[in-house]
Amino acid sequence: MTTGPSSSKKELSLEQHEELLTLLKARFEKNMDRHSDLEWANVQAKLEANPDKLWSLHEMEKTEGEPDVVGYDAQLGEYIFYDCSKESPKGRRSICYDLEALESRKQHKPENNAIDMAAAMGIELLTEEQYRELQKLGNFDLKTSSWVQTPANIRKLGGAIFCDRRYDMVFVYHNGAESYYAARGFRGSLRV
Repeated sequence: MTTGPSSSKKELSLEQHEELLTLLKARFEKNMDRHSDLEWANVQAKLEANPDKLWSLHEMEKTEGEPDVVGYDAQLGEYIFYDCSKESPKGRRSICYDLEALESRKQHKPENNAIDMAAAMGIELLTEEQYRELQKLGNFDLKTSSWVQTPANIRKLGGAIFCDRRYDMVFVYHNGAESYYAARGFRGSLRV
């Protein structure tokens, strides 16, 4: 019998499961302005029915993303979670944009990249539009910045985009995709 990625399940222990639900409920209730028309019981029922999504939320929490519900897609029947930490999640900083960028670095390579980290966590990087939606819910990334999904035409030319909030405005910038900084990470989204 081989042991590889296909044989390792992404499951939480009962203790982790209970702790995470308690934490998510407390955050949900503390930040009702993010989802005033939603009820926790419905969110919890959806999470209980999707343990793989709960595992992804655990990964978001473990890297200090502080995931919270920011909306509901009635058409698809899905709750939308974003990383709502005040600054770009600490456990996801000092990374370049994607694997191609990481492999292009000759020296001083970062440990990881945003695209692969997000995929391993079962989440997606926020788009620029989603990042702007998040900023309507509060003031985020006042000292840090976050990679966002980069359009293919920009990435093809070697660039990637990131966002932050300065001077009470949301800014979108560009950088070489291989760049990385201690204050730049990424924020994710998850649909449940």
